[in-house]
Amino acid sequence: MGEILFIALIFIIACSAIWVVSSPNLVHSAVALLFTLFGVAGLYVFLYADFLAATQVVIYVGGILVLIIFGVMLTNKIDKPVIVSNSSNKIIGVFVSGFIFSMLSIIVFQTKWNILPNHSEGPSTVKLIGNLILGKYLLPFELVSILLLAALIGSAMLARKKIHE
Repeated sequence: MGEILFIALIFIIACSAIWVVSSPNLVHSAVALLFTLFGVAGLYVFLYADFLAATQVVIYVGGILVLIIFGVMLTNKIDKPVIVSNSSNKIIGVFVSGFIFSMLSIIVFQTKWNILPNHSEGPSTVKLIGNLILGKYLLPFELVSILLLAALIGSAMLARKKIHE
């Protein structure tokens, strides 16, 4: 049952990722990106990485995707969210991505994976990551949060209207 669910999840991710790239409508691409990001969260669940799955849903689906949709809907530089691009780089992109996909497929199928017969559940990833963030990596975590706060303040300053113009 798990294998069928995994194959269905991979199929959903692949189809929605292709739709993200090939759709001429930006809103349709954003909705397809929603399915892709939820599928990746499902892959994290299969890997028993519960914290990463929750982070994927909260940050990428809940934050980044909503930001993309608001950016498309609220922009005043385009009249409609359909951008048509006829690029000659599509053929080169297909060949390069096909080459990378074939190399990764060869590596995956030729690697001897160590599959343990008893998959006992280890400690929670939330506990491990929490101990690392609040212990060993506390100073870099706080520095990154200050950097993100500065970027947020800077973007708010740039986005507000100037009165004297």
